[in-house]
Amino acid sequence: MTLVYVVAGEASGDVLGARLIAALRRLRPDLDFAGIGGARMAEAGLASLFPMQELALMGLLEVLPKLRRLRGRLDQAVADVAARRPGVVVTIDSPGFTLRLLRRIGPLSIPRAHYVAPQAWAWREGRVRHYPGLWERLLCLLPFEPDFFARHGLPARFVGHPVLESGADAGDAARFHAAHGLDGASRPVVLMPGSRRTEITRLLPVFAATLRLLGDNPGLVPVMPLAPGVAAEVAAATEAWPVRPVLVSEIGEKHDAFAAAAAALTKSGTSTLELALAGVPMAVAYRVNPLTAAIARRLVKVRYAALVNLLAGQEVVPELIQQDCTPGRLAATLRSLLGAGDAASAQRAAFGPVLASLRPPGGLSPSEAAAGAVLELLEQA
Repeated sequence: MTLVYVVAGEASGDVLGARLIAALRRLRPDLDFAGIGGARMAEAGLASLFPMQELALMGLLEVLPKLRRLRGRLDQAVADVAARRPGVVVTIDSPGFTLRLLRRIGPLSIPRAHYVAPQAWAWREGRVRHYPGLWERLLCLLPFEPDFFARHGLPARFVGHPVLESGADAGDAARFHAAHGLDGASRPVVLMPGSRRTEITRLLPVFAATLRLLGDNPGLVPVMPLAPGVAAEVAAATEAWPVRPVLVSEIGEKHDAFAAAAAALTKSGTSTLELALAGVPMAVAYRVNPLTAAIARRLVKVRYAALVNLLAGQEVVPELIQQDCTPGRLAATLRSLLGAGDAASAQRAAFGPVLASLRPPGGLSPSEAAAGAVLELLEQA
């Protein structure tokens, strides 16, 4: 059987890898799979070389003590690829590990695809000079990325954004109300402060103060989807809130919450696309260390932090970043979205073109488009 070697380094990549494996199996039942992944890729039939969680590290302080072990895992992955000689290697996101792996296996002359383009268009564009020779196929999630990489002599293909397959638009509002004993007058507001401890530490106190300012808003019910890595911290931090949020941990229940939500307050990133797919009007909030913010202002090349705004080319959803991320500003913005004016409906109208831009050509799903690109590479080898 032809072997496809798939490597993911974090939870989002694990989901992409599982969908890719499923799409490849539908197109080529004769394929076999090996590599590195998490629970979702295991469900798709991949036995991971080692626990993917060892690669899911964020931040210098987390990585430094593990550097020797990470180098060892990189050596192990290179040796495994060399021993197995797969027909193609597909790495997914996690550039700190995957791009090193791609470079190390270059001499083996095995076709390589990298799925999820590095965001060099957003910051540190100079990184692009290190990319030639790393892959034979670059699979992009955002429609403007192929043009960016083409300007640097790097062919790339847009395969669509996986949020379209997330199910974020398939929730059941009535089921959410029934599960949590909410009546028809309840107005759930989804709070998404992030999945990293630094995000939680900086945003949760601001969200709590925002809710206190919205205490006069009848029926408001805060709802917070829990990211696995910070679930315990969020649960502990919200115990003392005057209005304790409904905490949800299952994907299906999160999507039900989206269907029931009147508005949302979220960090920037893919969560804005999830909420847009579900038709939830939102405000984007984010805070980082002031020194980090000063450095980012010098390095970041894009005008907007939220992907919804970046794709729309205008501020569709309010961005309350850094000094603007205050309880007063957030509360005023949410009041506007919860009110009887046009703010919420204007956002919903703008979501349609943004989501349409994320669809791959040919009527395929993103995973099918990605699988087709991988099979082309495999068949050309």
